[in-house]
Amino acid sequence: MPRSTRRHFLAQSAAAATIAALPIRGLAQDSAPATLKSAVAPQSAVTPGLRVGCCVAARLLRDDPAYAALVKQQMNILVAENEFKFGPIHPQPTAFFFDDADTIINFAEHNGMKMRGHNFVWHRALPPWFATYVTPANAEQVLVNHIETVAGRYKFRIHSWDVVNEAIQVSDGLPNGMRNSPWQKVLPNYIDIAYRTARKADPHALLTYNDYDIEGEDEASSAKRGAVLALVRGMQQRGVPIDAVGIQSHLSASPTPNPKYTYGPKLEQFQKDVQSLGLKMMLTEMDVNDRYLPADIPTRDAAVADVYTSYLRTALANPAVIALLTWGITDKYTWLNHEGSRKDGQPERCLPFDADLKPKPAFSSEYIALRAAARR
Repeated sequence: MPRSTRRHFLAQSAAAATIAALPIRGLAQDSAPATLKSAVAPQSAVTPGLRVGCCVAARLLRDDPAYAALVKQQMNILVAENEFKFGPIHPQPTAFFFDDADTIINFAEHNGMKMRGHNFVWHRALPPWFATYVTPANAEQVLVNHIETVAGRYKFRIHSWDVVNEAIQVSDGLPNGMRNSPWQKVLPNYIDIAYRTARKADPHALLTYNDYDIEGEDEASSAKRGAVLALVRGMQQRGVPIDAVGIQSHLSASPTPNPKYTYGPKLEQFQKDVQSLGLKMMLTEMDVNDRYLPADIPTRDAAVADVYTSYLRTALANPAVIALLTWGITDKYTWLNHEGSRKDGQPERCLPFDADLKPKPAFSSEYIALRAAARR
């Protein structure tokens, strides 16, 4: 057996043994279906001060009882995958749609979970009316009204808001690495306005800046990290309220060494820099894309689990990290099967549970990493 194949085989075997040895129930509810009883809830392993969760969809909570039971069994903080975004929650200039967002926050509260709000401002998921209705003359009014309305509805019920999402895109060539987004075009100071409005509307929630591609050891990731640090430092200097940085953690498993898909010293330094500013951090959207790996499932699962292990060993070592959320809980519904999917058409195996809601080696890696994390 080639060395690399043998290593993955041994890793797969060890992970399977670890899953089998985990406690049967953990913090699972008595009503958990039989298919879940080989797993233990990650929150049962969590260091005090560290929350564990995932993104969820209102439709699935309503229509897929097994999915809802798994979320209930495993998580203690949730975030909506889409339902709180500008387009879904604000479909017309003067009309809001809260039914789906209400479904998720009610589920979270009924099951004793915290709730993250994602997000107020993003360059995507905007409603069709935005392009023709919003102008430099009315943009501030639209933004303030949106945040006051949404945050006001859920005031005191949200653990943390992703106030601005993905405002940095160095390759766009704007000063300070800013993304040339629809908001940037009509309201250049939208970030300051958004955070100040959010603080007034929901004063007890943590206000977070959230971004991706700031995890790797490559030059592009380093440049983006620098721009993010400059952004949050500038906010603090201007007296703009910010409490945390969200490190999205959309990662990839690579069959060959690649600094973009290696996570180590530069990420550690970034975390120390954020911590030195007095800010908390959250790993907000973790998954591990397996698009570059061969189709063989044991090889893919072992490689994905390796990334969970190595990344979380680094990222959770900093005590300013207060939450870990995966972008979904089961491969069955991952966004990666639709955006950035595998060229061979095989479903992704990127999350802790497979399409049958059974724990995978990635689950074992997450569980062990959470147990090893230092007290917050």
